[in-house]
This record gives sequence, structure tokens and C-alpha cells, in this order.
Amino acid sequence: MIFQPAIIALLLASLVCVGLLVVSAPFAFDIIRHWNIRSGSERQLVLERRTYLLSTLLTFVFATQLVALLLFVFNADKMSSMFVGAMCAVGTLNVNVFGFPALIAQIVVFFLAANWLVINHVDTRAHDYPLVRIKYILLLALLPLLLVAAVLQLRYFLGLKADVITSCCGSLFSEEAPGVTGDAAASPPLPTMIAFYVALALAAGAGLFYRLRKRGAYFVALFSGAAFVVAMAGILSFVSLYIYEHPHHHCPFCVLKPEYHYQGYWLYLPLFIGTAAGLGVGAIQPFSRVPSLTVIVPAFARKLATLAAVMWSLFAAVASFMILNSRLVLLEG
Repeated sequence: MIFQPAIIALLLASLVCVGLLVVSAPFAFDIIRHWNIRSGSERQLVLERRTYLLSTLLTFVFATQLVALLLFVFNADKMSSMFVGAMCAVGTLNVNVFGFPALIAQIVVFFLAANWLVINHVDTRAHDYPLVRIKYILLLALLPLLLVAAVLQLRYFLGLKADVITSCCGSLFSEEAPGVTGDAAASPPLPTMIAFYVALALAAGAGLFYRLRKRGAYFVALFSGAAFVVAMAGILSFVSLYIYEHPHHHCPFCVLKPEYHYQGYWLYLPLFIGTAAGLGVGAIQPFSRVPSLTVIVPAFARKLATLAAVMWSLFAAVASFMILNSRLVLLEG
């Protein structure tokens, strides 16, 4: 089971990423302790050369983690045919207890990696690299999280057994299911739709407002984070029903399957990109008063806010198209 090409690719990517971070940790400590851009010493020159190399390697590491989330979900869906009882990625993730924790960890790593890349980008644009210490402190803080995500992923893949009878998505995403997923599936359509579109409007509006006025950076991040949660609840509660044209099929993973024309990717790609861009606006805002970043941070934050506004608008448009194009009637007019 572990010799599936996608699994090998994910494990190799995880191993390379964690290995590079572990190897980089001593250099990161050295940079944090001794970095002084005003010094012309030999040590500072060596640190600067190491910084160029490390920034390139770490950009590769964190960019790989962005792609790894997509591959992880795609692979889970493709492997569902190998397990008795599995109809989609849910069944594959339910084969052992490490499946969903591995997915959640990968999602967390996705957003943290995106924020690190944003901070690194603005730092490399400045002539004096004012965020060097900060971004390597963040690197050391992220290392345990990436290690946990890698271990969960490894334990999950090692625990995949073809003779295991797993459960389908109906047992987890239904009105009767216990926990948060059951509550979201059982929520009434009209209030959930109102909350869904209000959250999307606030997220897109905050991004547009920042683009026009360069104010409210933290609101862009706050509304993007909140919209992500509400959007996921909305997909589970009613958007998925319109895609399946079935009043009781709430699975947020089956929308990725070919029989539904991979519509889920049209939802999830703008959702994750919009959330990452919105959070990135807030991530770099604390550095907007650094002398060498007073122009760079607002300019790049404006681009991120614009991207967030576009992605949230696209997400709302795609969800609305799926609802209007469906033959299912949830609301009686």
C-alpha cells in the first residue's frame, strides 16, 4: 500500500522538507544570535551568504508544503476504491486513527507555510533584511509542527491495510452524526446561507477596502479566517446538497470525484488561496512601521488584499452558480 506513487511522493517531500529544516536549524540559531547588517565583519559576510542559501531552500520547502495538501487530498480520494466501505476520501482517511489528524495538520501547515513565505518575500525586498531574525525564529517555531505533521502522515500511510472495512462519508457527514459535522449538516438552510454570504461579503469587502484605502489590514485577516470556517460549514450544510442534488448527502469530499465533474476543486482552490492571502495581509502588518518596509509592506499587502477579494468573490460566484444550476430545491419560494 505504501508503494503507491502518490504516497511515495508525499513521504519523500515530507522527509526532504523536515530534513532540510533540521539541517537548517543550527544555522538559524547562528543567524538569530549574531546577525548584524551594520557589521562588515567576516562572520556577518558568511551569515549573509548562508541567508541567501537558506531563504532559497526554505522557499522550496514551504512551497512544497502548499502543493502537498492538494496531493494528499487527491491521493486519499483516488485510493478510496481500494478499501471496502469507502466511497470517497473520507473512507480512506477513516482506515486508521491517523487519517484525519494528518489532514488537519497538513491544512495548518499550509496556512503557516503561506504566511512564512509572505514574510520572507517582504524581507527580501528590503535593502537591510530587517526581518531576518524574526523569520528564522518563526522557522524554529514551525519545525516541531512540520515534524508532527510528517509523523502523522507516516503513521497514517504505514497503517493503511487493504483488508480493513472502513466507513463511508454518510456515517460522518449526516444530520444524525455526533459532533460538529453533524451539527453543521443539520443546520437549517436559510440562516446558514445568510451567514455564508455575509461572511464572504465581509471578507471580500475588507480586501477591497484595504486596496482602496490601505487601512484595516487586521480586519482582512480576521474576516478571511472567519469566512474560511463559515464557508466550510456552508459547503457541508447546503452547497454540497445542490451539487449532489440530494437533500441528505453532505459530504465535502465527494465533490472532488469525477462523477461530479471535480466541482470541489473550483470551490476549494479559491477558498484556500483567498484565506491564505487574507491571513498574509495581517501577518505582515506588524512590520509596516519598520523604516525600510514602510513602502514595501503596504504595497505587497495591497496585492494580497486584492487577491483575497478576487478569490472570495470567485468562491461566492462558483458556489452561487452550483446552487442556481442545480435541480434541487431546498428553499420553498
